[in-house]
Amino acid sequence: MNLVETSQAVKNGDVSLGIELGSTRIKAVLVTHDFQTIASGSYVWENQFVDGIWTYPLEQVWTGIQASYTQMVAEVQSKYHSPLTKIGSIGVSAMMHGYLAFDQAGKQLVPFRTWRNNITGQAADELTALFSFNIPQRWSIAHLYQAILNDEPHVKDIDFITTLAGYVHWQLSGKRVLGVGDASGVFPIDEKTGTYSETMLEAFNTQDAVKRYSWNTKDILPAVLPAGHQAGTLTDDGAKLLDASGNLQAGSVMAPPEGDAGTGMVGTNSVRKRTGNISVGTSAFSMVVLDQPLKAVHRDIDMVMTPTGAPVAMVHINNCSSDINAWANLFSEFAAKLGVDLKPDRLYETLFLQATHSDPDVGGLVNYSYLSGENITKMSAGRPLFVRTPKSNFTLANFMATQLYAAFAPLKIGMDILTNEENIKTDVMIAQGGLFKTPVIGQQILANALNTPITVMSTAGEGGPWGMAVLAIYALPGENEDSLEDFLDRKVFANPESMTLSPEPDGVKGYQQFIENYQAGLPVEGAAIDDIPERK
Repeated sequence: MNLVETSQAVKNGDVSLGIELGSTRIKAVLVTHDFQTIASGSYVWENQFVDGIWTYPLEQVWTGIQASYTQMVAEVQSKYHSPLTKIGSIGVSAMMHGYLAFDQAGKQLVPFRTWRNNITGQAADELTALFSFNIPQRWSIAHLYQAILNDEPHVKDIDFITTLAGYVHWQLSGKRVLGVGDASGVFPIDEKTGTYSETMLEAFNTQDAVKRYSWNTKDILPAVLPAGHQAGTLTDDGAKLLDASGNLQAGSVMAPPEGDAGTGMVGTNSVRKRTGNISVGTSAFSMVVLDQPLKAVHRDIDMVMTPTGAPVAMVHINNCSSDINAWANLFSEFAAKLGVDLKPDRLYETLFLQATHSDPDVGGLVNYSYLSGENITKMSAGRPLFVRTPKSNFTLANFMATQLYAAFAPLKIGMDILTNEENIKTDVMIAQGGLFKTPVIGQQILANALNTPITVMSTAGEGGPWGMAVLAIYALPGENEDSLEDFLDRKVFANPESMTLSPEPDGVKGYQQFIENYQAGLPVEGAAIDDIPERK
């Protein structure tokens, strides 16, 4: 669209909004119906560690959403000289899983327990054995059952539990629903019915600890909808909550709210069987859409769903880029002491480019980028740790490469289960996330780590909010006549711009040496967790 056409689309409300609440940023993205981003706004936030729980206050959820929306609207006004009063469709996405519980009056019962917590080990183990299905610690049902096992007083008052995306959608539309992808991190989904497994619900409800409560599990869970269905409309109260200025009209079609894994799949066109994608940020996860069931239950492989309800093998790691950001901030502070003002893009590009001069095995250096616990490596708490020996080749190039190697290390450990034990093959593996804004470097290291070609699209920097905006368009009448797979192929990614990098033999060998050192040093990391108390 040209400027005049875009301005007219804004006036007519022929635009769609994607909102995503990520781990470090809330972002709102406005797109036209040819999937082009025309405005965006963002708000930086950070999780808090309060009384042993990683959490975000719900008041800040709305502060961040309104700030992002206001910034986006200002950009619309500046570019197109038209107020934003109508939006055709809206979709909400957020970091997946976790636990938000409310009573009958809609009052929050306990602080939001995010995906980052690993405090539900007993519940996850017992439910995995009960269902013969892997239940990760961050899933909502694990949090609920752990609260039951702990005899937490709030459990008796529960009327509704949901995810962060489900909560925001509920406040905007009045509907207690989830997209099937996000719902698959609440309770296991039956692929045949497209909703929660009745067999597993019955097994859960008949547990003695659960039978003490008057509520029925199915009644307190959100309803489940696949992509392409309407999940209500924006209410008057929702419009006021989203747009503090009061200019936005109610009535926007609401798409089923999704998790960041689902929007990652959409944003990389990876919802068709035998496709895969990797999303990296504060956490990271890989998703492989299966064309056959797994042979065994693996505690490090989560079974979730695409936004249309197809089974996906997911490897999720709690820690990815946070430690890199911490070191980058240190270098930025040092530069400032020298009177050098380094913008973030220049800072990261300079540091990442240094990594290209590293030894293939990064000189024997090892880093554990665990700001929080890491389930795949059985670490119960976060203790970032950088390790070297007297013989290590300690250079800036090796140091920076080590940070990137470490960011992908738990992901590689999990992916090896799929490739080595399940013989899962993909036709394509597409990556997205901030680590790929600097071209080639992170992409090549990931290809070497997984020993598989990695593709990065030109939309890699668009991320989840853009993917959610695409799902919002797909929820409009007449847009969902094709399957989501065909919709993405024919309309969204008809002429994709992408670059694929294949593994380098020396890089593969070097990364394998790094991962062997990494795994050999895990007892040191474990000892640090046991011996060094958490700073209050």
